[in-house]
Amino acid sequence: MRQETASNLDILLKPEDAISFQGEPGAFSHQACHEVFPDRDTLPCPTFEEAIAAVRDGKAKLAMLPVENSLYGRVADIHHLLPDSGLHIVAEHFLPIRMQLLGLPGAPLDGIRTAQSLNVALGQVRRFLNARSILPVAGPDTAGSARIVQEAGDPSAAAVASELAGKIYGLEILAPNIEDAEHNTTRFMVASPRALAPAPDEPAITSFVFRVKNISAALYKALGGFATNGVNMVRLESYMLDGSFTATQFIADIEGSPQEPGVAAAMAELDHFTDSIKVLGVYPRHSFRGPI
Repeated sequence: MRQETASNLDILLKPEDAISFQGEPGAFSHQACHEVFPDRDTLPCPTFEEAIAAVRDGKAKLAMLPVENSLYGRVADIHHLLPDSGLHIVAEHFLPIRMQLLGLPGAPLDGIRTAQSLNVALGQVRRFLNARSILPVAGPDTAGSARIVQEAGDPSAAAVASELAGKIYGLEILAPNIEDAEHNTTRFMVASPRALAPAPDEPAITSFVFRVKNISAALYKALGGFATNGVNMVRLESYMLDGSFTATQFIADIEGSPQEPGVAAAMAELDHFTDSIKVLGVYPRHSFRGPI
């Protein structure tokens, strides 16, 4: 029987299968869907819960979920939702965030008085707006702000959003790539109702959550096996569970697959010092991470 792998994920999709994402058409999550699955339909959802539920209910085949941003850190909702979602991570994607100042066709840049977007996005273009005395206006999200600007028809109003949002809502790019930090990048995870493994010769990332036992130096001891077995841990974060100050859950990413001897040994040692371990996915290592 042929093993299904994440590298042939697109081949496994049927033409009618959709990819769900949180946000309005033109959101950066929508752009990530187009980059990874350019020929697939997308399903916009108001919330992360609904994007995940769409996959569980069969309305979409996969979900595109943002998990962390190089400027603003983790997307907290995903940390809480993904472990109990019943979905598996089968791929990762890194999207450089390029903010565009979008206005009505023919509107002059020097005539723009306001720029609307999500507060987080406005914070990423502060220098540009201040230099041109453009007043920032808080909007529901980036793509939604583009839609509002198009519907209002005010040539002095602009939106800060993606190039895709401009195309969808018929707006022109009045100033391209206005973000203050060029390194601004969002990491997405592709979630599926079925687990898929990378090809045997393909570099992998393993994501998992765990809770350490309530004993002295448990975290130190739990993580020691990764060092002694030469396994590179590329991410480790903690977050509170159910409002408790004592029940802390950790999410981690490591390089390698549990099928590799070193990773298997490290995970076995981790098991000795934890109350629970849950593997969220084993998937191909994205080239954005650079050479191994």
